[in-house]
Amino acid sequence: MRTLGINFETDFWPGLDEEKGLAILREAGFDCFFTDFYSDQDILERYAKASAQHKIRWECMHAPFNGINAIWLEGADGDNMLERLLSTVRACSRFGVPFAVVHLSSSPRPPCVNDVGHRRLDTLVKEAVDKNVTICFENLRKLANMAFVFEAYEDVPQVRFCWDTGHEACFTPGRHFMPLFGDKLSFTHINDNLCEYNGDLHLIPFDGKIDFGYVTEQLKKSGYQGTLSLELLPPASDFYRNISPREYYARAYKAACRLRDMVDGID
Repeated sequence: MRTLGINFETDFWPGLDEEKGLAILREAGFDCFFTDFYSDQDILERYAKASAQHKIRWECMHAPFNGINAIWLEGADGDNMLERLLSTVRACSRFGVPFAVVHLSSSPRPPCVNDVGHRRLDTLVKEAVDKNVTICFENLRKLANMAFVFEAYEDVPQVRFCWDTGHEACFTPGRHFMPLFGDKLSFTHINDNLCEYNGDLHLIPFDGKIDFGYVTEQLKKSGYQGTLSLELLPPASDFYRNISPREYYARAYKAACRLRDMVDGID
């Protein structure tokens, strides 16, 4: 049966550390999880230990994205951003995490695709190939960035797509990424929102207004057989103000199971 995953950060729930948090995820039923990348190796070690202890697979690290537009600009800020991305790939390799999710821009008017960024991405992709880590580039506001990387690295198996359902609904309404890049899908950020521009709420699926019939259709058409991973932000919404972590992740798992049944055609 297809595996189900979800993101987790200790910042979500005061007093809930890596060990207790992953125990709750496993208790809810999730098979795997993903985190942000941390430059603090002690944090990464704690996640690795808790992952092994509770037999829940660490499947992905999300690379840093604050300041990501600098990747396209000359200067130290862009060089430093590249180093943060490279550090994510190296950490994935060290801890046996197969995927790294990477943004290519932020804000409505990021820098245009250019040779400066291309050279930096060449370095990043080479590192991913050398470390056998798959980089999944995530959809945000700009289609051109995505089209660029998938054309520039079309023959590189380690360059793949991460589909964020919520980003598509609130940042690029009417623009559909899966018909273009679904054949490269290797990771998912499945979440819901109210389909309002810039309203990136990361709600549990079926709690908002996204058409998950469409989501299901696109996943089926792509032939994707990997983990269905949710990307949620529990404390960021009044929807879940008075819910405990156990209740929240049980609810999220129930939604993930419902989606899996839809995708895999189980009545």
